Amino acid sequence: MNASKTSHCRMRVTEVEEFLKNPPDGFSVEELSSGHRVHSDPEKSLVLIDDFNSCRREIVFLNSVGRKVKMQNLWEYTSMRKSLLSKRIYLLMSACEENFSVNDKKAANEARVAVLKQFVVSIDGNDPFIKWQMEKGLDWSISSVAGESYRVDIDLTEIMENWAVKNSSVITDKLTKVQPVWRDASFTLKYYSDALFDFAHWFGFSKRKFSLRLT
Repeated sequence: MNASKTSHCRMRVTEVEEFLKNPPDGFSVEELSSGHRVHSDPEKSLVLIDDFNSCRREIVFLNSVGRKVKMQNLWEYTSMRKSLLSKRIYLLMSACEENFSVNDKKAANEARVAVLKQFVVSIDGNDPFIKWQMEKGLDWSISSVAGESYRVDIDLTEIMENWAVKNSSVITDKLTKVQPVWRDASFTLKYYSDALFDFAHWFGFSKRKFSLRLT
């Protein structure tokens, strides 16, 4: 099983290799000697994926704005908000396993994280339930920082943890069940105001976070 859909396609989870081999509608993959270039339709999809390596090959999503989106003015914020509430949003996430080793030089009980698999995860920003949560979270973030610069993390960890419970065989071939630790299960919006003395932002008081759910 390489891909799965949940809650009437509110979310799709696809292994990276499968995504490159059989890209969804609106995507095409160009194979190069150094890796792959992935083309997408920015009118339909919002890609928030940084360049990464898979099987020692570089994967580049050409129309991606990256997992951390910077906005400098109200127009940029309004444009990003409109995309989040109307398009399918694509992210790269890694299912990892914590390995505890007594041979670690830094600390005997320090956890080492091994990547089990990488997935392209998409959520439908136009879905009424997702859209409602996104609007509520964005409105709360703005109203709570009173116009200064701020950062907001939109977290999907709970969604992925629930998905993993039902799809453990997709994550690993091991006979014993693995409870993965999810890396990059969020994306970030950073808004920079032109305030002369932006003390709250400087001292880290304007960081916000909200989570999305499927049900």
